[in-house]
Amino acid sequence: MKKKINRLMSLALMVLAFSMLFNNGLQAQKFEPTLESFKQYTYPEWFRDAKFGIWAHWGPQAVPRQGDWYARKMYESDIKDRKTNLPTGKPSKEYLYHVEHYGHPSTFGYKEIIGLWKAERWDPDQLMKLYKMVGAKYFVSMATHHDNYFLWNSKIHKWNAVNMGPKKDVLGLWQKAAKNEGLRFGVSEHLGASYTWFQPSHGSDPNGTKAGVPYDGANPDFQDLYHPKTAADDFDWLTKNPENQKDWLANITELIDLYHPDLLYSDSELPFGEVGRTMLAHYYNQDIAQNKGKLDAVYTCKLRASEGRWVQDLERGAMDSISPYPWQTDTSIGDWYYRTGQKYMTGVQVIQMLVDIVSKNGNLLLNVVQTPEGDLEPDVLAILDVIAKWTPVNGEAIYGTRPWKIYGEGPTTQKNQEKGRFGGVKDVRPYESTDIRFTQKGNTLYAFCMKNPLSDVKITSLGNNSKISGQKVKSVSILGSDEKLKWNQEADALVIAKPAKLPEWEVVTFKVEFRK
Repeated sequence: MKKKINRLMSLALMVLAFSMLFNNGLQAQKFEPTLESFKQYTYPEWFRDAKFGIWAHWGPQAVPRQGDWYARKMYESDIKDRKTNLPTGKPSKEYLYHVEHYGHPSTFGYKEIIGLWKAERWDPDQLMKLYKMVGAKYFVSMATHHDNYFLWNSKIHKWNAVNMGPKKDVLGLWQKAAKNEGLRFGVSEHLGASYTWFQPSHGSDPNGTKAGVPYDGANPDFQDLYHPKTAADDFDWLTKNPENQKDWLANITELIDLYHPDLLYSDSELPFGEVGRTMLAHYYNQDIAQNKGKLDAVYTCKLRASEGRWVQDLERGAMDSISPYPWQTDTSIGDWYYRTGQKYMTGVQVIQMLVDIVSKNGNLLLNVVQTPEGDLEPDVLAILDVIAKWTPVNGEAIYGTRPWKIYGEGPTTQKNQEKGRFGGVKDVRPYESTDIRFTQKGNTLYAFCMKNPLSDVKITSLGNNSKISGQKVKSVSILGSDEKLKWNQEADALVIAKPAKLPEWEVVTFKVEFRK
């Protein structure tokens, strides 16, 4: 009898184990490659709470110190109009620079630039400690730009950072450093555009002593870097060629399966129709399997109608109102790659941008420009220092908050603002002392004065007769100060007397508690 009971118990355990395995398998395949299936996606709380991420948009294109898109522009002896693909008759300044400093691109091409990238002063652990101190809650490393050079230890593509350049798994080292500091880790892929973007490497000079001499991109021996030549009508941002699309899927799938990133960014809309949907379904499903049934992954792309299926990304722009769905601004403190003599935004501008974005249900992903060698210049460190002084004190009004009934009040909410590059309003804008932004957490409202107040602060949305608030104020304090504030909730506004001493930073945060 005892043996029979044991056999039954063993059988029951086997059935239970099979059932759990079967259910986990079903759960791991929760998403199908359809827009309808993606509607079941829910935004992870970690991303909604994080608000601020730092990005390393960094690779061999930094080597010439000429800014973004060098790998393409160095071949543009005759710039083509991106809309028509017709020549303009003008060489790029990068082409002229390259010929002067490195030689003609028929003999010294981008593949040689890759060999010059050594990243000899790069210390991912120290940089990650700094970024955590600045206030970032997640870190994103570029995995591959339009130059088709991979920063990961690829088994299917030889043009990668382990084989050539710094001879290191850049992505893996960034990821390890991020995890050590408790930061979520993401990757950005810009590969989808590379198939058409890199086509100037197949050209030649239209005139001069080198007229008609093919650039090194036309050499069949290097097609795995520069891609095959596309058809005459295949010049849009995303290629039409099915073979290129399959290549993209294989590479991005490898990236996902090797590193299982918390966040994946595409520098485009969700690419290539069903091919892109296949990638996204796999990304979501493998994350569920990695996290024992919980979906924690975030995918962000530049497709406006997310409808809750992913995170909409706005490059160098911001929403002009509160979005019902979480979204993200990606921008840089300067050029996307290192450029000699470039002008950076200020630390105050970054803080103002962060506050405005968070008030509208967004996150900020900020590229911190690294030198080709991998370290940060003193002026970049000075910018980060300004942010690092602000976030520890004012962070409670940023992290874990949600939008209020309105995102703000003041001049920048009333007059037309300059448009951002990819939708909404421009990310960096001038603010006045009467500009206010709001966030909330529970029964607490945070009101940011976007520029040091010149006199008493008046918040009309919190007046007794306001149709927006309708709540009685219990207390008002200022983050970073022990001063007891004088305030009065009048009919038309909550009036806060200008503090005798303001905190050292430009953006001041008032903490408003309501009566229950």
